Amino acid sequence: MRALVTNDDGIDSPGLVALARAAVAVGWEVLIAAPSTEASGTGTSLASTAGRGPIRLERRELDGFEGFAVPAHPGLISFLACHGGFGERPDVVLSGVNLGANVGTGILHSGTVGAALTAGVRGVSALAVSLDVKWNGAAPLWDKATEVAAVVLPTLAEMPASTVLNLNVPNGAVNGLEWADIAAVSPIQVRVERIDELELKLSAFDAGVELVEGTEVALLARGCATLTPLRSVGRATSDLPSPVWPG
Repeated sequence: MRALVTNDDGIDSPGLVALARAAVAVGWEVLIAAPSTEASGTGTSLASTAGRGPIRLERRELDGFEGFAVPAHPGLISFLACHGGFGERPDVVLSGVNLGANVGTGILHSGTVGAALTAGVRGVSALAVSLDVKWNGAAPLWDKATEVAAVVLPTLAEMPASTVLNLNVPNGAVNGLEWADIAAVSPIQVRVERIDELELKLSAFDAGVELVEGTEVALLARGCATLTPLRSVGRATSDLPSPVWPG
């Protein structure tokens, strides 16, 4: 198995190399390509931070791994990989380990999840991995995330091509691994503040949402790692009446 490892925290994030090690531990071949700078909140964006010019890669040595710093969002990096931009098309895209959980409806905006979804729609299976680091200043335990990821990877390899899984891991003792639903409300919300007529400020805060049984948020609160299968594009069914063309 050939794996592309990317993230949205940037090429210098320790979680990137930690995830690459997890892939190597199960016998996979690894190539790292990640944003030159942090690209959190970019979703499935195909934007390059280099503008409209050529995308120039910077070679990097990352604890023994060959890597590229790419002036692009993780969605574009995943797109490039699936189209042979870094050599042979990968069998799987691994995205993370993200600093902070990716749960609830907020996954729509996550660059970590966005890279995985971008691979999935191009027929490449993917796993997004996030570590539930709280805002209390606790040090990230990257090995906890990769320990669980190493268990999931062989299962992902046996699943149909284009499978996308979202894995969240507690930043501490792991009390099991469970399939989880997506919470209707993300625990971390964003407040928009108007500073003056022409300036706005975004600030994140813990909304303290109700824990709904079976969701990633509730399971993480119990110390369980969670897996959620995702699909980015598909026709929504509806019982609404169809509009009638007047012809």
